[in-house]
Amino acid sequence: MTKSATFIAIISSIVLIAILSCSPKLTASKIPEKGPVMAVTLEGAILHYVNEHRNSIGLISLETNAEANRQAYQHSKDMAERKTGFGHEGFDQRMQAIKQKEGWITASAENVAYGQLSAKEVVKGWLNSPGHKKNIEGDYRFTGIGVYKDKKGIIFFTQVFYRL
Repeated sequence: MTKSATFIAIISSIVLIAILSCSPKLTASKIPEKGPVMAVTLEGAILHYVNEHRNSIGLISLETNAEANRQAYQHSKDMAERKTGFGHEGFDQRMQAIKQKEGWITASAENVAYGQLSAKEVVKGWLNSPGHKKNIEGDYRFTGIGVYKDKKGIIFFTQVFYRL
């Protein structure tokens, strides 16, 4: 590769990173099945599969929110560290923390799961459960997703949904 081609490749990469980093909201659209290797977080992949399902039935994509992600992550961590039981304990407090940052919340819901699961597997599991599927297909605009792996390698998943 010539110096000129290397320089162009580096500049192109910097421009792409700059464009992507300036995006004000995170919505996952397409995870390539083949092609160059790219880092995709488990949370981002969950968002992708949830939005893929929502779009397939005519619903809008959910947008993530930093505070909602923080709350979901902390709940997954608390479940993994056995500070709280597996389930929805503390849900009202999580939504209250999001409300303090975002404003009035008119509706909210939460999905949790655990296991040695991929993003696709956890979303598929939720879609096969009527209550979880109802949350995924609900009239929500925003979401927060958090995952945490315990010492045994078990992953705890939390996804909150809400609308303002």
